[in-house]
Amino acid sequence: MTVFLKWLGRAVDVTVILIGGSLIVIVLANVVLHLFAMDLAWVTELGELLMVWVTFLGGVAAAQRNAHMTITEFLDKLPPANRRWADCAVQLLCMGMLVLLLVFGLKVVDSSWGSVLTTLNVPMAWQYMPLPLSALLMMIFHGWDFVLTLQGREPRHQALAV
Repeated sequence: MTVFLKWLGRAVDVTVILIGGSLIVIVLANVVLHLFAMDLAWVTELGELLMVWVTFLGGVAAAQRNAHMTITEFLDKLPPANRRWADCAVQLLCMGMLVLLLVFGLKVVDSSWGSVLTTLNVPMAWQYMPLPLSALLMMIFHGWDFVLTLQGREPRHQALAV
């Protein structure tokens, strides 16, 4: 499973880098065109679309490294055995929330295939798709951490960090 998680983590990282780089290039190109009183109308809409994708996939990149903000004052005071069960409970709560995001995100995507983005003329579902996709990807990383925590092993995020 670790090989798959490393591959998945790298794929997410590369995708975030490519989308972020593309976003920088198209926005910068449009700024330069503004200097010559020109404008590419589709850049704003594409920029918004790419920003949504890079934001949600960035959340997945943070989840794979266990880099989301946590408040652990209560958990740090627990004895090791109880801490393990508390960490499992936190993972389960996170996965429960991610299941909700996945289910409702899929409903939003499904209901938005009939609408199109104004200048790009692509289904609006593409703008909503990062929500269920990122929820699913984060569930994979949290699920593996849950399994490792149940086994009494250290979660894998340190080993996967690129």
